Amino acid sequence: MKIVLEHISKRFQKYWIFKDVNCTFSVPGAYALLGPNGCGKSTLLRIIAGMQSASMGKVHYIQNNTPIAIGDIYSHISFSAPGMELVEELTLTEFFEFHFSFKKPIAGLAINDIINIIGLKDVSDKTIGDYSSGMKQRVKLAQAIFSDTQILLLDEPCTNLDLRGIDQYRTWMEQYSKDRLVIVASNDEREYFFCKEQIVVEDYK
Repeated sequence: MKIVLEHISKRFQKYWIFKDVNCTFSVPGAYALLGPNGCGKSTLLRIIAGMQSASMGKVHYIQNNTPIAIGDIYSHISFSAPGMELVEELTLTEFFEFHFSFKKPIAGLAINDIINIIGLKDVSDKTIGDYSSGMKQRVKLAQAIFSDTQILLLDEPCTNLDLRGIDQYRTWMEQYSKDRLVIVASNDEREYFFCKEQIVVEDYK
């Protein structure tokens, strides 16, 4: 599977955030979208995910030389960002049961396994609204990383994580990203340490 960006440009009001981005992302592969805050990394990642429209250009999703319609792409993609919302009224177990009713977990992993992996077994019966910001970030990452999808999109994945959480993230990426297309939007090398391809969004002004 691959994602092709064709002349992707984004404008807010009269200001161009980036212009004429042409890239091809292929499975397997690991890519980093780099640049300082405000350069458009997160916006470009959301456009790649089909969550936001470009002002100009087109995103193509292709599998076995056959185009995938935008309405069908979501089953292939997992996404995590610090600003995404969790259902905070649910316990962790309930949230994962809800999430994995839409997307299967990675083969060989049950919900209890995932809860153990992310180190939240002792609080799995508490509502997510009672979690710290770092614990919530681990949940956001887990629902993306441990979903059985070919494409994994991560926006500033280590936000709110302490050193232990960053070490966990590193382990998860080493173990669960090798056969996938992973795109990370970041300005922190600890978040994209495994990405061999780098795209500097500021170059597309």
